[in-house]
Amino acid sequence: MITSTAFKNGVRVVTQRVEHMHTVSTGIWVASGTRHESPGNNGVAHFIEHMLFKGTDRRSARRISREIDSMGGILNAFTGHEYVCYYAKVLAKFLPASIDLLADIFLHSIFPADEIERERKVILQEIKMRDDSPEEFIHDTFHQNHWQGQSLGMPVLGTVDTIGSLSREAIIFHKESRYRPQDIIIAAAGNVRHDELVAILEPFFSPVTSSLRLEHNETKQNNVKMLNVSERDMEQTLVCLGTRGLKHDHPDRYALFLLTTILGGGMSSRLFEEIREKKGLAYSVYSYIISHADSGSLVVYAGTEKAHCREVIDIARSEMTRLVSEEVPQDELDSAREQLKGKTLMSLESSDNLMTRLAKNELYLNSQQTIEDVLARFDAVSSHDLQRLSQELFRSDYLHLEVMGRVADLGLDEAMLVV
Repeated sequence: MITSTAFKNGVRVVTQRVEHMHTVSTGIWVASGTRHESPGNNGVAHFIEHMLFKGTDRRSARRISREIDSMGGILNAFTGHEYVCYYAKVLAKFLPASIDLLADIFLHSIFPADEIERERKVILQEIKMRDDSPEEFIHDTFHQNHWQGQSLGMPVLGTVDTIGSLSREAIIFHKESRYRPQDIIIAAAGNVRHDELVAILEPFFSPVTSSLRLEHNETKQNNVKMLNVSERDMEQTLVCLGTRGLKHDHPDRYALFLLTTILGGGMSSRLFEEIREKKGLAYSVYSYIISHADSGSLVVYAGTEKAHCREVIDIARSEMTRLVSEEVPQDELDSAREQLKGKTLMSLESSDNLMTRLAKNELYLNSQQTIEDVLARFDAVSSHDLQRLSQELFRSDYLHLEVMGRVADLGLDEAMLVV
């Protein structure tokens, strides 16, 4: 059962009790991420995420680590373009202790100057690690270029220059201005009782206040054909071919999930069959969705040899064209539907995934969906819906191609981006 409570200051608490689970996952989410930064402080949201584990008035960084370990639990965090999450997963009996720990680091971190300098070095190494990972780098580059010139296109980690120049004062100001009660969602799932959790949380979070009013950064969909080539000395050639997608709460999102599954969502997908199974051109080939509050994209990825780069791109374009011109056969649609429904149901066996689902529903839908409603929405999608959506998204003037490798002499140009 899903239950929610809102404190008078706007902090929301939403829980889902699953009595047979041994664990509880609790996440404190803030509806503020990289898109809420400026070019000058890019990376500050992620920097704050690191710093909240570096000590409070009551706990040193070492004590924080030892406390969660003594519970046999997990304490971690992650930053996205539109949110930050701090979470703990523990056995149900340790829930009060984990909340005390989470609330302390979230509300009372002291940002020691020496820790900031140490963590600055860590984040700079994290940036270098990303840049040294070709697959991670090309996905990050695709996102930056797809939303270039907009805050949504800035990298989550920031840049070497912005991370190097962030002051302690700027870091603290960003936290104080962005961690507003109306932007805080506390989600918990597993063997948890809602009223008991609210009683634990209220003394910590009901006093939180903020009088700051912040502007929303509106994002425009990228409607421009685009080709970007990154020359790099590497054995493989990596390809990301994308187009427009849908915002997170778009009514056609269920059709988009099915469309992406059919295109490149598994071992029976069209791209996997054509590129890997029939022609052996790639080991890794798949498609995925990026969804934000007001925009999105659909991306095809493959790693291949330089000599096969154009062929892989042509196959991807050809499969997009096929989805535009032909309705998906009913048996193929039914198979993709069952694949998605199965994955959705299996994901709910983890308290982590349940907690994340609760929080994202609050963030993007401002309400909770039952799993029965989600499955019914998948069931309602027809082949005609998929073709209509394909015709809206797979258009030549929306295509965005990123290629990385030793490809300078391949003669790639925008003229090949035709669907």
